[in-house]
Amino acid sequence: MSESEFLALADATMRRIEAALEQATDDDEVDVDCSRSGNVLDIEFIDNGSKIIVNSQAPMQEIWVAARSGGFHYKRIAGQWRNTRDGSELFAALSLMVNEQGAGSVVLSE
Repeated sequence: MSESEFLALADATMRRIEAALEQATDDDEVDVDCSRSGNVLDIEFIDNGSKIIVNSQAPMQEIWVAARSGGFHYKRIAGQWRNTRDGSELFAALSLMVNEQGAGSVVLSE
């Protein structure tokens, strides 16, 4: 995949994450504030001030996630973002991270 294709795909992915979390906040499933600066999505949990950072790494063609539970790298494999270590899918893993940090019941899906 070319760099421009990767950037478009990563941008669309981050927009989906942001929209899903904004909807979850509107539905009172979790209380977060999302802000975006370029290729970085900052998810701040209002109740406890913790954060999850999601960013795209064009040179590696990966999406990186930093959360309380650790740092994770996701690469596009067979149409899904997959963890480079354990193969877990980005949206399922991010759902767990959000619920762990925000005591919510959010289910994110691509």
